[in-house]
Amino acid sequence: MATDTKNKAAAPDGVVELESRMKQYPSQLRGYDEMWATTPAGVNPHWRRLMRDLNELGGDELERRRLEARRLLRENGVTYNIYNDPKGQQRTWQLDPIPLVLKSTDWAVISAGLKQRARLLDMVYRDLYGERHLIKEGLLPPELIYGHQGFLRPCDQVPKEDMPQLLLYAADLARGPDGRMWIMGDRTQAPSGAGYALETRMAMTRVMADEFRRTQVHRLSIFFRNLRATLASLLPNAKEEPRVVILTPGPRNETYFEHAYLASYLGYSLVQGDDLTVRDGKVWLKSLEGLKQVDIIVRRVDDTFCDPLELREDSHLGVPGLLQAARLGNVIIANPLGSSVLENPGLMPFLPSICKHWLGEDIMLPSAATWWCGQKKELDYVLAHLPELVIKGIDRRAPSVFVSQLKPAEVEQLKQRILAAPYLYVGQEVLSCSTTPALSKGDIVPRRVLLRAFVTAHQGDYDVMPGGLSRVAPDADSLFISNQAGGLSKDTWILADKPVHQVSLWPTARPGDAVVVEAGLPSRSGENLFWVGRYAERAEGTLRLLRTALGKLADYDDYGDDADLAVLKQLLITLTHLTGIYPGFTGEDAEEHLANPRPRILDMALNRAQRSSLIGTLDSFMQSAFNVRDLWSVDTWRVIDNVDSTIQHLAGDPDDFPLLQNELDTLIGSLMAFFGQTQESMPHESGWYMLTLGRRLERALQVVNILRNALVQPQSDVVEHLMLEAVLLNQASLITHRRRYRALQHVYTVLDLLLLDTQHPRSLAYQVEQIAQKLAKLPPMPVKLPAHQLSREQKLVLQVSTELKLAETEKLARISEDTGHRIHLEKLLNNVERRLSKVSMLLTEKYFSHTQGARQLAPTRIELSV
Repeated sequence: MATDTKNKAAAPDGVVELESRMKQYPSQLRGYDEMWATTPAGVNPHWRRLMRDLNELGGDELERRRLEARRLLRENGVTYNIYNDPKGQQRTWQLDPIPLVLKSTDWAVISAGLKQRARLLDMVYRDLYGERHLIKEGLLPPELIYGHQGFLRPCDQVPKEDMPQLLLYAADLARGPDGRMWIMGDRTQAPSGAGYALETRMAMTRVMADEFRRTQVHRLSIFFRNLRATLASLLPNAKEEPRVVILTPGPRNETYFEHAYLASYLGYSLVQGDDLTVRDGKVWLKSLEGLKQVDIIVRRVDDTFCDPLELREDSHLGVPGLLQAARLGNVIIANPLGSSVLENPGLMPFLPSICKHWLGEDIMLPSAATWWCGQKKELDYVLAHLPELVIKGIDRRAPSVFVSQLKPAEVEQLKQRILAAPYLYVGQEVLSCSTTPALSKGDIVPRRVLLRAFVTAHQGDYDVMPGGLSRVAPDADSLFISNQAGGLSKDTWILADKPVHQVSLWPTARPGDAVVVEAGLPSRSGENLFWVGRYAERAEGTLRLLRTALGKLADYDDYGDDADLAVLKQLLITLTHLTGIYPGFTGEDAEEHLANPRPRILDMALNRAQRSSLIGTLDSFMQSAFNVRDLWSVDTWRVIDNVDSTIQHLAGDPDDFPLLQNELDTLIGSLMAFFGQTQESMPHESGWYMLTLGRRLERALQVVNILRNALVQPQSDVVEHLMLEAVLLNQASLITHRRRYRALQHVYTVLDLLLLDTQHPRSLAYQVEQIAQKLAKLPPMPVKLPAHQLSREQKLVLQVSTELKLAETEKLARISEDTGHRIHLEKLLNNVERRLSKVSMLLTEKYFSHTQGARQLAPTRIELSV
């Protein structure tokens, strides 16, 4: 007691005050804590500045900052898919605002250990797919390797000797009761989390800006700069910078956000398997500009799914022939196929002896105590101590099981499974992970923490990210810590001895160094952009028509005028044709629904079961936009997020008619902001041309639909006048018409403005001119035509343009005495619709159709060996 009093007296007043505020924290501790020291009791010195700041902020302010961080992450589209969760798809990343803080001396030991382990695993990979001395010399049991699903026999002798194989590596670390860091798992085939770590840091520098600056934290950007430099150095004799792509399983993958984020941040193309093809032993990107050779693939697809010809025949995520291209040395894959064998937890007990044998060193970072059940002594130990262990499969065929949480019958079943195939299981000590401060309902409480650290090959050795992605348990009793289990993420602050300056991702360039390297836009991305344009424009048109119809419904409710009812009927019929939801307000029961139109309007607007409803169209827009997440600027994505927030608000109560009315203007404004952002932030290249073509084609077809339903069939003078006004209002052209034609409002003046005026952005002629311009900008496919020749789609657009230019408004407005409607207008609109629909089909066939790659019909050696 006297010693504690002396320490307190010697401590600065601020420290004493801080520790008095934290007096409730130690009572919740169950073991080693990152922040709270036990000898002497109190806050660790490297935590004091931060904890003093957090205590001064108070619980309410910390909760506000947590919500602010969540808002930033949601607006930036930072998502993580938790499988089998109702909110799983595109679920916002969960961030705790209190970082994990590590001092520089502690990190130096961790960093050195990670570099050593990366070198060691790189050597193990080379040996397993090379001479296999480890097996021949008895350092590794053959059953441990050959029984693992990740050991891919087709990859034998593929590794190249003149470059590192393990280009990326991640390790999950936990601090044990002794204060040492222990390796809990190795991630070698497609390590994830680095992008989340970077986005987490960016959010923290916003919500904890002052605290971050005062604490002197190492920056993360140097890691990504070194990663880029490493990838660029893999082809030393290349005349230009190598073409690098990131291979993703697609938007349904749990970490798709990270794939898109890293592609955007590093400046690489994001591709799926169908975007690549192998020809003549080389990998090519199917881009809008034609085939582009790919030099390096950073894969986020599990290795067995990467090549359906030699690996998993049922895979639709890979590239047929990819392994042969790698075997020939024509493409570099990071990490190489077959590297998932290094994630085998059964390797852990053998790594210390391998490290001593090959490197002549003791292993710096020990693994959690692990017993491979393929050896009798270890099997007997595991079976005798089951309640104290976590049982893991050597690969993904068996999930991790905390035996202490099982019922007796379940323990017996597990025991029988182990005895049936012991070489497939390991027993691992349940490490009592250290705790760290976390925010829970405004209180700072201890929670178990895991750290994922990231390593990249660099200049003949390895470089460790000065930080990482920390994860904490959702509650005090959770043993399993992962995002899939509902864990929270944390930023990791590595303290520096002096102020740290920002480092750019890009190396310093000299005048004349700048070389434009066309990344190439995948055809799939071009197709998604085309449909983003179409869906966004379709949604805007539907919104405007709904707003016009609801305005006319309000007029009829107020005044009961039959003319308003007649206009409302035509508008609702137009809405039916626009959405394609039949019978809608057509058919035999149309009059019955017209008497009470609100339920059917709600059905057309908010029924998700109807794919062409307003909300169905907006869902399609969101999905297409998410598929090309890597192409949007931060501000553009925030607009997309606003659209999504409004969609979810509307979907929450699909029977709320006033809510629909209130949100129409919000959605229209958001979609207009989206188009404005793409106009100003996207480079006007092939992708933007596709987006604009989709938008202009959709608007042109909508103008055709509205004019045909509103004006082909003549009405009485009063109804027609109101209909013309409604059409102009719907097309945002009422003010323009009044300024141009003054008091005159006639069918031919409306047709002149909305059909033939090439200067009016809402007219059909304007859309056709824009379509013609953008078609001329697209790369010629499949072969370049002579300058004097037009493509098929250009010829169709020229026919439409010519027919519009030759049209006469008086003739179009004339009513036929034989049929009683405007036959010339109807014929023109039908011709335009037919030709523009054909243009859309030709664009799809020309630029978006992916040839089906070769596939293995017989089972591969992978299936036969399982």
